Amino acid sequence: MTLFYKEIESPVGKLKLVASSNALVAVLWERERPNRVKLDTMTLAPQHPILLETERQLAEYFSGERIQFDLPLQPDGSEFQKKVWQALREIPFGQTRSYLDLAKALGSSKAARAVGAANGKNPLSIIVPCHRVVGADGSLTGFAGGVETKAALLALENRSTEAMNG
Repeated sequence: MTLFYKEIESPVGKLKLVASSNALVAVLWERERPNRVKLDTMTLAPQHPILLETERQLAEYFSGERIQFDLPLQPDGSEFQKKVWQALREIPFGQTRSYLDLAKALGSSKAARAVGAANGKNPLSIIVPCHRVVGADGSLTGFAGGVETKAALLALENRSTEAMNG
C-alpha cells in the first residue's frame, strides 16, 4: 500500500499524519517509539486531501471547536486490536474509561491487559482517543505521546466540555 505523509505543528508537539490514497492510517508522535506502528515507505504529500482534512479537524479539536472526528480511517491491526480501537471511539469526549471498563465492554473482564496492549498499538493517536483510557484507580498510565501529553489532551477536553456546558 502506498502511503503519504505530512508533518504538522500542534499544541502537543509535532505530529506526523499518514494516509493511504483513501483513508487516514496513522497519527504519530514526534518522539514515536520505533516499531510501535509498522508502516510501509511513505512519500511526503503536504497537499494530500485526507491529510489536509485531518490537519483542519485537528486544528478545530485543539481550539475547542470539535469534539468528534469525521475522517475515513484505515488502521492496520488484528481483529482484536480493531475491536479495541472501535471501543475507544465510543468513549465520549471529555470522559475516561479504565482498561477494565473497555475489557468488560468487549465481553471479557479478564482481557484488561490485552486491551492495554492493543491501546498501546493504536496507530491513530488523538483521532481514536486512547488518551481517554486510564488506570483502574483513575491514574494516567502509559501513553505513546507521553503521560504529560495525555494529561494535556484530557485537560483540553475538560475545558471544552465546561465551556459547552457553560
